[in-house]
Amino acid sequence: MRRMLILGGTAWLGRAIAAAAVASGTDVVCLARGEAGLIAPGSRLVRADRRDPHAYDALGGEWDDVVELSWDPEFVASGLDALADRAGHWTLVSSVSVYARSDTPFADEDAELVEPADPSQYADAKVHAERLTSQRLGDRALLARAGLIVGPGDPTDRFGYWPARFALGGRVLTPKAAGRYVQGIDVDDLAAWIERAGRARVAGPINAVGEEYPLAAVLAASQAAAGEESETVALDDATLEAHGVQYWMGPRSLPLWLPAEARGFSRRSDAAFVASGGRRRPLPETVRRTLDDERARGVDRPRGAGLTPAEETEVLAGSSRHSPSARGDSQSA
Repeated sequence: MRRMLILGGTAWLGRAIAAAAVASGTDVVCLARGEAGLIAPGSRLVRADRRDPHAYDALGGEWDDVVELSWDPEFVASGLDALADRAGHWTLVSSVSVYARSDTPFADEDAELVEPADPSQYADAKVHAERLTSQRLGDRALLARAGLIVGPGDPTDRFGYWPARFALGGRVLTPKAAGRYVQGIDVDDLAAWIERAGRARVAGPINAVGEEYPLAAVLAASQAAAGEESETVALDDATLEAHGVQYWMGPRSLPLWLPAEARGFSRRSDAAFVASGGRRRPLPETVRRTLDDERARGVDRPRGAGLTPAEETEVLAGSSRHSPSARGDSQSA
């Protein structure tokens, strides 16, 4: 039986990878503290703190595939030291954040990387992890540069903000969407590809990204899935910034909205991903799955990303009062 070791596996993507591997008949072991959540049914948990020099002692034998989820350089290095010689294939889950520039649409895996000067920074740490992994494993290593991950269970609350917000109905504040794109990959599609890529011994850096959709299409799909009476009110960047609305994620943000100069972030080349067997479900399916999850968790719950109802009302009122023309586009459904 094929054996997979996941370094992690109790949080969102790791659990999805474990589930995909179990479904394929693989014996899956997750090495983790076990504090982030439950493991996927059918997998086994080995409890360990990777800060402990003996963290890997209980892991015996050879592994067909090891999946590393951490971005901590010390964890990555210790995992390689303990396990690289016993792994047939190694997948490092990296990120498109490793790229130095986000202003060039359709950039591929040869684009310039961040120089890893500060390992406490996410992008720097991921580049450092990639270099360590490649140096140690060569053509046995897949560097899966994940883009925006979306779908049920998303702990960041980014993508789910929009179907959840439209499900509440009423006037929905959005950024002006013209010229903006979203490149989200469903968590289960990413997990399934990582499992298949391990079997196929896919190696090298690959942008593991979703299909490119206009932001307007994502908003429309969210509005359609919600099925509630709503009106979108689109404000321009200057107006949103003037009212303290943040880009991309986090509190007081409009998720998935990026500065104009980051026009390449959500338009990276997916050619290598598709060539290596990457498959993506249609956008409406991911939106429906996400909305089902949002409804189960509570569409009106406190969120890690987006505007609260009070903040949205404040921005809408303030923009109308100070600049009636700043309302921009308005659309009902």
